Amino acid sequence: MSEYRFTLNFEVRDYECDLQGIVNNAVYQNYLEHARHEFLKSLGSSFASITERGVHLVVVRAELDYLYPLRSGDTFWVGLNMERVSPLRFGFIQNIFRLPDKKRILKARIICTALDAWGKPRMPQDVEALLEAGGAGCKC
Repeated sequence: MSEYRFTLNFEVRDYECDLQGIVNNAVYQNYLEHARHEFLKSLGSSFASITERGVHLVVVRAELDYLYPLRSGDTFWVGLNMERVSPLRFGFIQNIFRLPDKKRILKARIICTALDAWGKPRMPQDVEALLEAGGAGCKC
């Protein structure tokens, strides 16, 4: 887990499973998004506080590779890293691993951008700082 800038543990709940008894494909995006929100909170920030400053962080692309299913009661963790994709885009590299065997369940790359109050892309200084500093001390 140390190769990730942030990790978060979860447990699959019954209602997240489909008729096949496995986690519904759309639920994985909820796990990934929750981990991104908690990552910002761990840095002393939140999506809400960033939005209050007129910056809207939005997903523009989601790439998910489903490798193995999770089932009700499974415990797992999400690992998260960030990367610069372009001058106006950044990405979250996220993986889900089942516990206790650490089997990789899903790999994802979520591409985001920041929009100002008028809907124009821009890279705010605090997001720049997060990308450069690896999240250490960033008050995004």
